[in-house]
Amino acid sequence: MLEKFDAFDLESVDRIIRMAWEDRTSYKAITLQFALSPSELVHFMRYHLDSARFKRWRKRIFEQGKLKNTTPEGYRFKSRSQRIDGSTKNYK
Repeated sequence: MLEKFDAFDLESVDRIIRMAWEDRTSYKAITLQFALSPSELVHFMRYHLDSARFKRWRKRIFEQGKLKNTTPEGYRFKSRSQRIDGSTKNYK
C-alpha cells in the first residue's frame, strides 16, 4: 500500500488531503480521481499527516458520517427560498 502512496506526486498528495478535509467533497469524488478505497484513504491520511492532525480529521469525518456515504446521489441542501436555477430573485 505504501508503494501506491509514494506513486502520487506532491501536488496530488496535497489535493487528496484538501479534498478529504472539505465538507462538500464526497468520498466518491476521491475514489474516481485517485482510486483510493475508504480504508486506503484512512491509511493515506495517517501516512501523510502528523498524529494530532490525523486524529482531528478522523474525529471530524466520522462524526459527520462522511465515509458512510449515507446521502442520496447528487443531494445538495437547497433553501426553501431558492428556485430550481439557484437564484433567490423576488423572494420575500
